[in-house]
Amino acid sequence: MTSFAAPSLTWRDGRLFRDGEPHRILSGAVHYFRIHPDQWEDRLRRLAAMGANTVDTYIAWNFHERAEGEFDFTGWRDVARFIRIAGEVGLDVYVRPSPYICAEWSNGGIPFWLSGSARALRSSDAGFLAAVDAWFDALIPQLEPLQAVHGGPIRLIQVENEYGSYGSDQAYLAHQRDALVSRGMVEMLTTADGTTADMVRNGSIPGAMGTFTFGTGVALAQELRRDDHHLMCSELWGGWFDHWGEQHHVRSAESMIGTVQELLDAGGSVSIYMAHGGTNFGLWAGANHDGVIQPTITSYDSDAPIGEDGSLNDKFHALRAAFAPFHAGELPEVPDAPEHQPAASAPLVPIASLLDVVRAQPVVATAPQPLPYEELGAEDGLVAYESDVVFEADTVLTLRELRDRATVFLDDVRLGTVEHDGEQSLALPSGGGAGRLTIVVESLGRINYGPLTGERKGILGGVLIGRRFQHGWEHRMLPRDAVPAAGLAAGADGLATASVTVSRPLDAWIALPGSAKGMVWLNGFLLGRYWERGPQVTLYAPGPLWREGENEIVVLDTDRLGVTVEIRESADYGPREEFVGS
Repeated sequence: MTSFAAPSLTWRDGRLFRDGEPHRILSGAVHYFRIHPDQWEDRLRRLAAMGANTVDTYIAWNFHERAEGEFDFTGWRDVARFIRIAGEVGLDVYVRPSPYICAEWSNGGIPFWLSGSARALRSSDAGFLAAVDAWFDALIPQLEPLQAVHGGPIRLIQVENEYGSYGSDQAYLAHQRDALVSRGMVEMLTTADGTTADMVRNGSIPGAMGTFTFGTGVALAQELRRDDHHLMCSELWGGWFDHWGEQHHVRSAESMIGTVQELLDAGGSVSIYMAHGGTNFGLWAGANHDGVIQPTITSYDSDAPIGEDGSLNDKFHALRAAFAPFHAGELPEVPDAPEHQPAASAPLVPIASLLDVVRAQPVVATAPQPLPYEELGAEDGLVAYESDVVFEADTVLTLRELRDRATVFLDDVRLGTVEHDGEQSLALPSGGGAGRLTIVVESLGRINYGPLTGERKGILGGVLIGRRFQHGWEHRMLPRDAVPAAGLAAGADGLATASVTVSRPLDAWIALPGSAKGMVWLNGFLLGRYWERGPQVTLYAPGPLWREGENEIVVLDTDRLGVTVEIRESADYGPREEFVGS
């Protein structure tokens, strides 16, 4: 139902007004989908103590509609509860409700079942808009009653995210704006774009206040600010994310607060990205692409003012001091530091080899050529392709258009591992022969930014034995989140368990010295990926996932299992590098 109430937040002559009074937005990004729901209130209270008056959160479409037409707003996905808690804490809410969020999140938030289809993502293509409209029909009733005009905390709604760096379809932007308004969203609409004229031109739409995203560049944003719009940075990058194989990116408190203060001195509003980064639990981490795929690590700590476990650093205190003058009264007290479990270790006991784990899964499809993940209904993780092959001496096996990493076996012998896009080749045994070829493919993360967003996963171009295609494939896939079924024979790679006893369920970090690459479950919950190439060494394991007494840790490693699981009292994000996002 459309509401005709006036928005509570408005702009005029470059100024912002809240309920008719001059106002500045002092916000921080906190994503409900990256925090255990039992910790939502704690993180929001820490944000309020930082001096923020607003929290902004993306809404990840694929987190709620994992299968087409099946929507989930319960438990961890109860975004309305997160918003209500923010209001109870005293924060306004800035919602950024898809369809695209970037956010270093799998596929930029777009469901995997839209990937690789004929639909042109983020455009006025009829198929894509039909999917978006169905999503909004489910989502907006969760948000509409929580607007400030109805007594709730929502005061800003983003139309689309950094669209000017992606496309130029004004009809699509108009559709997104009208889709929100027609479903009753009457609070202030915004867009967010980088600081180039082209981005601003293609990402703007009448009726929405333009905002910016940058690490530095306040003066440029002032030049590009449109008409009478208020100067606002919707994402001021106080830190940065990490890819596997890089160093851990940090930004000093002095560098960050310098840009924040410059923006405040210019009369602007700000949202710190991230104020609390949280964690890419499960397999939700996305990827970038710059010649090759660049998968994002499990941690999304982002060197934020509020750490992955809620700890507070110099940036927190610098922002608290900068934001305090904009409050009429005293800020909330600074919360206590979080408690952690004491350090411990436990032996890692092998259960099954990777091949045994794969072969324990049912065959879900047969086809002449390898099928992509999307045709198998595989959201992410591991898919195994199997075929019986015959080959001559000195023959090369070629995987065409591999996305993203494959471990190859002939019968029970591991031939090797290949990674990334394009054609990837391995030599078959030099004397020729025959056998069962098993190719275990891993999606390292769906691309979340740029023209390759929505790219499919798997073996997309077929498999060559020498010059010819190999036909006749069976497909198996491991469950996306659940602990995989075990086989029988333990191996150097594969599935292993450890038992850890704790007296109190507190936050901890898990490390796997000697293990190479894989995934970790704690009491049945998939924490995420680890990889010896770093930079991340430890995985955050929040207190609510532990239980008093015995706890089960399960590891699935595609390359090499270590012998120990370590419980650590602090995070290790690897070697550090000072970096400011551009």
